[in-house]
Amino acid sequence: MKILCWNTDEAVWKHWCQVISADTQLVRVEKREEAYDLLTHTPSDFDYCFIYLEDSHFSQQVEDVVALRSVFPKQKVIVFPNQSSQAAALRLFSVGVCGQCAPYIGKEQLSLVLSVVESGEIWGGKAFIQQLIMQSAVTAPSHDSELDDLSERELNVAQLIAKGLSNKQIASEMAITERTVKAHLTSIFKKTKTKDRLSLALLAQDRHAVL
Repeated sequence: MKILCWNTDEAVWKHWCQVISADTQLVRVEKREEAYDLLTHTPSDFDYCFIYLEDSHFSQQVEDVVALRSVFPKQKVIVFPNQSSQAAALRLFSVGVCGQCAPYIGKEQLSLVLSVVESGEIWGGKAFIQQLIMQSAVTAPSHDSELDDLSERELNVAQLIAKGLSNKQIASEMAITERTVKAHLTSIFKKTKTKDRLSLALLAQDRHAVL
């Protein structure tokens, strides 16, 4: 595995080098231009992009991540903010960031994060993600028409996603296999033009609020 690390903090960088698995290569850049250059010329080289968000330019860095996701939409990005901001987290998750973690994350925890993200899930803590979904449901713009093309089964899956259920829990609830749940999700993402579970959850929450 190879990870591009956009990190300006020496202490955090040293910590990442200590907690990453031995078979993973970290490539460090400190400027946006350097990150863009590597992702432009060698995009297939990097499985993930880790981005440290420092306090001094936090808001600007959040927007830098949003811009990077726009230019490189297929790149898996995990952010490591040095401050807690639900508004920033929602902004980042809404553009497809895969997860957010504490800068000084432990070795076992980081391994778990990568495993979860690799399976297609978003990392941020279940309670935190659900809280984001609930808080933004009231203010989310209405895209009800985007759900009109879903079958009854697909709509049921979307509603369960909005409740924060995992694929395994949805399979149990609907008496279907996890493979079928994943197939439904693939179809749902395409029909609703959503990129991830959080975006879909916001969409389904908004529909539920209108009904």
